Amino acid sequence: MRGKLVKVRFRRRRESKTNYRKRYILLKSNEARLVIRKTNRYIITQIVKSKEAQDSTLCYVNSKELEKLGWSFSFKNIPAAYLTGFLIAKKAKEKKIKKVIIDVGLYRSTKGSKLYAVIKGVIDGGLEVSCKEEILPSEERIKGKYTKKSDEINKKFNEIKEKISK
Repeated sequence: MRGKLVKVRFRRRRESKTNYRKRYILLKSNEARLVIRKTNRYIITQIVKSKEAQDSTLCYVNSKELEKLGWSFSFKNIPAAYLTGFLIAKKAKEKKIKKVIIDVGLYRSTKGSKLYAVIKGVIDGGLEVSCKEEILPSEERIKGKYTKKSDEINKKFNEIKEKISK
């Protein structure tokens, strides 16, 4: 008597790292992708272009780069996420990238989350992104008015945004 045949999924799917259906749809669009990943300490953004299923990174920004600009608070909060998105938008515009599509991977889509703070930063930075306005975080959350150090964060936030804009 023979055992039941089982179809083995791809390794990255078994490890919950890649959703191949979503990836296929993103690759078919043939546009640059804004890849957003969050770690325990940082927010990492990349603009990636795929050619024949081979990804190449056009721009890369880690929220740790905000430290060079004077940011001394958490690198994973909503204001830091917004500034990271704003910074990658400026780098992308220098490389003549105008439009990107969003690739958030396997993260859950939650209204007003850090992922959408990055997207709002990218939109305010001048890139064209398809996203509904009501899912983006409010201006108060982006400027850190929900934290204990809201005055310090707001002041530093405005300084860094000015530096990036120049």
